[in-house]
Amino acid sequence: MEYIKNHIWQILIGLNYVLALSAVLTILFKKLNPTKTLSYIIALLVLPFVGLIFYYLFGLEYRKTKIFNRKNVLNQSVVKKIQDALELNKKAINKVDDLLNEKSKLIALLYNNENSKMSINNDVKLIKDGDEKFKLLFKDLSNAEHHIHLEYFIVRDDNIGTELLEILCRKAKDGVQVRVVIDDVGSSISSRMKTKLNKAGVDMHSFMPVLFSNTTGKMNYRDHRKIVVIDGKIGYIGGINISDDYVNANNKRYWRDTHLRVVGEAVQHLQILFFTSFDFAANTELKISKLFFPDQNIKHQTPVQIAASGPDTDWSNIMEAFFVAITNAESTIYITTPYFIPNDEIITALKVASRSNVEVKIIVPKKSDSWVAEYATNSYIGQLLEAGVEVYQYNKGFIHAKTMVVDGVFGTVGTANMDYRSFNINFEINALVYDKAFSKDLTAMFNEDITNAEFIDYNDWKQRSKITKFKEAVARLAAPLL
Repeated sequence: MEYIKNHIWQILIGLNYVLALSAVLTILFKKLNPTKTLSYIIALLVLPFVGLIFYYLFGLEYRKTKIFNRKNVLNQSVVKKIQDALELNKKAINKVDDLLNEKSKLIALLYNNENSKMSINNDVKLIKDGDEKFKLLFKDLSNAEHHIHLEYFIVRDDNIGTELLEILCRKAKDGVQVRVVIDDVGSSISSRMKTKLNKAGVDMHSFMPVLFSNTTGKMNYRDHRKIVVIDGKIGYIGGINISDDYVNANNKRYWRDTHLRVVGEAVQHLQILFFTSFDFAANTELKISKLFFPDQNIKHQTPVQIAASGPDTDWSNIMEAFFVAITNAESTIYITTPYFIPNDEIITALKVASRSNVEVKIIVPKKSDSWVAEYATNSYIGQLLEAGVEVYQYNKGFIHAKTMVVDGVFGTVGTANMDYRSFNINFEINALVYDKAFSKDLTAMFNEDITNAEFIDYNDWKQRSKITKFKEAVARLAAPLL
């Protein structure tokens, strides 16, 4: 013991490098991107302890280790029948092919990646802010008859959150099945409210709690999805969480966001994805019945495909969908994102598209809700401007919308930002809508946002101070942590 006391520092350093060398061998066998590989190796060997912690939190590839098991849900006969029923008939496939031409590659991509089939019979409503969403959502929740399923990154029991949670309590007491999954890091609900929900019969679980030793290593992998399913008929998906931050009526700073209300077959896929999250968070093997997938008579025909990605998927589905949409664009690409911290594939695809005479426009916030994210985003703007991409900084308030519309025929709304975290770390979900009318509405919304944004002139942008450029460079290095 005396020897250990006298040499504790040397022992710890030695142990650090034993673990570091083991991690280096693991990284080499993974055959990662050379730049990424070299960065991790340098951190492990040059920064004792810090390098190990960084690698443990951000370097482990959970997509390959399958910590998130979906087999119980996906193998159930009811779910398999629902997935099989969503197979497109030949007429429907031809209809979409005629409309989208090369965009139909997206359909095949997501089907091959994740068995994500496209549904035709859907009615989709575009929602432009939290005030509109909560008005619609509260009405739908109050009318629920069989079940309510919610999955959110942020749920707070502030004014709007308490109003929603009170509705859930009332419906649960009335005999409606209420299941809720909240992210343990993003959400904040008081013990008093949790007790009230529990007594009312609301079945709520936290996704990957970080307070226990067996999950602290996974604290970086968060459930960023926003899903609502009501009676298996109505679904909500998009960027708006449950918090007063998203309600403009009482906010000093305008919050601009986008969400979707979906009625139809696409809700079935949202339902399946919710069950995979609930099954995992509740640590149970939930038995699923046909009652969660009722038949619907939908007159509207809006083709919708649901793209989900995260450590539970074999591929970066949403990032790959963005990449295919961008690389196959023929005339226009309009993107809105609060955090633009892309990987090399996306940044290259955008620059190539712009230099190929595709009109590429991007809206980002002028003032972000995170100064690090703001500087990191700004570090990419110069190379976009140089390639001819038009970049606008939204200055009416904070723009949190995550949308893209391509060639006036394809649009996507969801939870995924154009950043490293959404592409590689978080659990995300997007709706891909293959419809001219929807794309027209999304384009109109984009053009309205441009009227509240400042166009960035390339020559002016180059005149930024060296201090500002240095801050941007440092923030960019922290991109995996954002």
